[in-house]
Amino acid sequence: MAFCLNTNAAYVDFNRLVHDRFFVDKSAIIEKISMRINTTNRYICITKPRRFGKTSVLNMLGAYYGKAYDAKELFHGLEISKKTSFMVHLNQYNVITLCLNKLPDRHNAYEDYINYIQNCIKQDIEAAYPSISGKDFRSVADMLSATEDEFIFVVDEWDYIFRHKLYLERQGDFLEFLRNLLKDRLYVALAHMTGILPISQYNTSSSLNMFVEYTMLRDLLFEPYFGFTENEVELLCEKQTALKMNEIREWYNGYQMKNGERLYNPLSIVYALKNGTCQSYWARTGKEDEVSFFLKYNISGVLDDIIKMLGSASVWIDIEKEFTAGQKPPKNREETYFAMIIYGLFSYSDGELRIPNKELMIEFQKALKNDEFGYVAQLVRN
Repeated sequence: MAFCLNTNAAYVDFNRLVHDRFFVDKSAIIEKISMRINTTNRYICITKPRRFGKTSVLNMLGAYYGKAYDAKELFHGLEISKKTSFMVHLNQYNVITLCLNKLPDRHNAYEDYINYIQNCIKQDIEAAYPSISGKDFRSVADMLSATEDEFIFVVDEWDYIFRHKLYLERQGDFLEFLRNLLKDRLYVALAHMTGILPISQYNTSSSLNMFVEYTMLRDLLFEPYFGFTENEVELLCEKQTALKMNEIREWYNGYQMKNGERLYNPLSIVYALKNGTCQSYWARTGKEDEVSFFLKYNISGVLDDIIKMLGSASVWIDIEKEFTAGQKPPKNREETYFAMIIYGLFSYSDGELRIPNKELMIEFQKALKNDEFGYVAQLVRN
């Protein structure tokens, strides 16, 4: 059984997604990504909030590129099948899938975690390339080089140990592992990596500076493929009768692309349509105190700003650079807002900061009713 090389897991998961009643076709992204294969721009990192479709896209890429199966019928009729490049890359590559949120049963130390990842790759390579099996290699990268083959890497939740504050003293070693595995390696035809936190904040030694990063603040290329557009949500509404589009807008409209087009959180839309009722869905998939976590630092001006936003006003702030999000406490107002934008708690466009929608408005109200926020709690309760 393969653990990460040419497995059928991506195919199975994407097949289930395609046959879901509320499936949205995002396959046009494949053409944009395929243009990067075996170029100097072959390193892509997508960092978006949770449940914005990152893993679904990864499964689609694995199903499309992986040579372990024939996916032509699965993609028949999807947008990518209408492109002239469709057959050029379909099922032509060895795909290594790494889900970095998977932990071994025993993981008391960083070595348990990293050895689990390395052993999964080694076992699959030895099984697929018997000629190098049993040889002593200094690293996984050396073993992959010895195959004299090319691989596409799809890496999910690259930032897992950072977000969960695991192995704090060894996080630099983890970055070095990824650098040694991927950077300047001839066997890397493409590396597509996803997470919530930007690479740049941890990349103090330029370990992963080969990646071009697309975040909630800076993404002019892949924005429409992570989240549902207004038109896509309207088409989904036509597949059921319980909810009208104006109800969906009232609850979930609020994120905005650089071109001004609206963007919706996919999980909330699908749950609302399947359940036939609008309520707060997305916020429940994160940590229980996710909103109040940032507010408890009580950075000067933040609580007053949020009171304004609870009244449906916007706040102007210029965020010129990306700060650390998720690892260290924010030091000022800009860092607090940057982190909350990255996590999807605020929408931000052309300097305008807002609470995106009714769903999150409710979560902010609930968080701020806690007595620890003093006069703010009283204002919210009133």
